Amino acid sequence: MANEPTPFAPVFSIDVTAAEAANAPAATPPAPKGSDVGSALIGLTRQLIEMQNRQNVLLEQLLQINKQVLQASNQANQQRQSEITQWRNSHPKLVRSCKNALESLSQVQIDFLQTLADEVEDQKENLAESEYAFNDFLDRYGPRMAHLNGILQVLGHLGG
Repeated sequence: MANEPTPFAPVFSIDVTAAEAANAPAATPPAPKGSDVGSALIGLTRQLIEMQNRQNVLLEQLLQINKQVLQASNQANQQRQSEITQWRNSHPKLVRSCKNALESLSQVQIDFLQTLADEVEDQKENLAESEYAFNDFLDRYGPRMAHLNGILQVLGHLGG
């Protein structure tokens, strides 16, 4: 990369060779000519504009892709909602049963969460200090909570 030829003259040059004498004054780089600096700046500006144009094209493509993904997602959600509505209309008795079950299980969830919170309050020091106690707590409450939440979610969708 460093050895690639550039389309314009360098703006500055630095001498990195060792000085012949210890007290020799440092060599000053030759001053660039005005036209060389101007050409270099024009070339750099053109490259910058090209890169910005390319970036704009890529951003426009990304925006189009995002719009397509959003449209596909909206269509899938509308189709799913339509299917659920159609299912509810076809099974009104089951919808009522799901609503009743949802209300009952919601109360069970409230009681379960209260029990969980009470145990955390009673055992907070033990849970913080003992990995065994913490893992036991997770084993007792974690799966139940996950399953109960999953069931409540299904009943919520079906019972609407």
